[in-house]
Amino acid sequence: MSTEEENKFSFSEDEPKITEETMPPADAKGLWEGLKIFMNELLDIQKDTDKDQTIAAIKADIPFKGATAWILIFAVFVASIGLNVSSTAVVIGAMLISPLMGPILGIGMSLAINDIDTLRSSFTNLLVMVILSIITAYLYFVLSPLTELTPELESRTEPNILDVFVAIFGGLALIVARTKKGTIASVIFGVAIATALMPPLCTAGYGLAVGNFKFFLGAMYLFAINTTFIALATFLVLKVLRFPMLKYANSAKRKRISRLASLVAFAVMIPAVWTFWNVLQISNIKRDYGTFIENIQANPEIWLQERKKDLDIENRKINLNFIGEVTPALEAAYQNDLKNYEHIKDFKLKVNGNKNRSFDKISNALDRAYEDIDEKQIVIEGLQKQIVELKQEVTNLNSQLESKASSENENYVAFSKVAKDAKILHTDLRQFGFAKMLSSNDFIKVDTIPVAAVKWNPALTDSVQALREKELEAWLRTELSLDTLIIERIK
Repeated sequence: MSTEEENKFSFSEDEPKITEETMPPADAKGLWEGLKIFMNELLDIQKDTDKDQTIAAIKADIPFKGATAWILIFAVFVASIGLNVSSTAVVIGAMLISPLMGPILGIGMSLAINDIDTLRSSFTNLLVMVILSIITAYLYFVLSPLTELTPELESRTEPNILDVFVAIFGGLALIVARTKKGTIASVIFGVAIATALMPPLCTAGYGLAVGNFKFFLGAMYLFAINTTFIALATFLVLKVLRFPMLKYANSAKRKRISRLASLVAFAVMIPAVWTFWNVLQISNIKRDYGTFIENIQANPEIWLQERKKDLDIENRKINLNFIGEVTPALEAAYQNDLKNYEHIKDFKLKVNGNKNRSFDKISNALDRAYEDIDEKQIVIEGLQKQIVELKQEVTNLNSQLESKASSENENYVAFSKVAKDAKILHTDLRQFGFAKMLSSNDFIKVDTIPVAAVKWNPALTDSVQALREKELEAWLRTELSLDTLIIERIK
């Protein structure tokens, strides 16, 4: 390599050399700051917020009159029908067209920006909507012939803590979608379905229609939970986004109203938590009871009768009803086994056995029943055989009598054969008779005239019966070699 080429790759002594000591250490603080910036940009909703448009849009949805009123009435009818026939798809459709969400958002927004006039308007319109919805649902269920309690109706009568969570997170999603530039319609529709404001009001109307005030109060409680927490979520999001408060607003009054809203939300949440805990406990009790019963039924020698009232949660009792005798040792074993289940160990267990229907006695009775059946079957088979033999004997006797009569009287008619052949030729024939009748026109000379009496299927018309009689007459004349024959119809 030339000197000139070496100078190309050489470093000047004046330039700083990068060594292990001079390399900068990893900047952990810078990495954390970068992560914070990334998360802020990912979760920041301030940039997409259109405050003026959001306030105007929410205010526009608050008024309740004209088309909005009719839309609500139709939505109530649709939801009531869906609940009445337990159709989830129909109920979802009603929730999508319901206009109930507007005044609720108006309440939360007016509290956040201290707009007293909007707050008053929102409360008024929401109250009118609720009353109109309940009246409409009441009229539907009063007039509807279907008044059975369906699963869709029953599910709206016992709210729990999960309904609170749905209302909170649904309300947060709704108001965030509302504040975004270019409102996300799909989010609004999704929240309308998830929070389910319309079905509880329809269920309240059902409760009034059937006179069940427990259903009415439970449904109204669920509606109150949804309404309160959607409004509260709206209030919190708008405060976080620092929506401008009205300049004429009274600050002290705004704080007082905000505190009142928080107090109401807390008051609603307490019984909801209790309801959730109660439902959870009942679920645990039923699970342990089911396992307890399965273990008992695992014994093939035990016959346990299950009834709905065997588990009495309210009085904390369990009844076990056995078919057969239960020994004291077996009863003690069940009592000890019950203590192994956390949620039913303090339940009072009552074991009921039937001493008169022990397993051995039932088995013996069953064996005797089988023996009786076998004996009866043998008797039946013997009787059937005798019937067949008697029929054959009667047929033989008829043949002998007809043969004897035919040999003694050349004009004798073998009636049984003629009757059978007549039935084969005319399936509509219901009754047949044949005899020779003495007749006189001048009351001096006596003639013998053959007469056939017939009865046809009543379904045949008179003209058809007359045609059948002509065919039968022609056949009998030929079969019996008769010159004259009278056909008489039996009525």
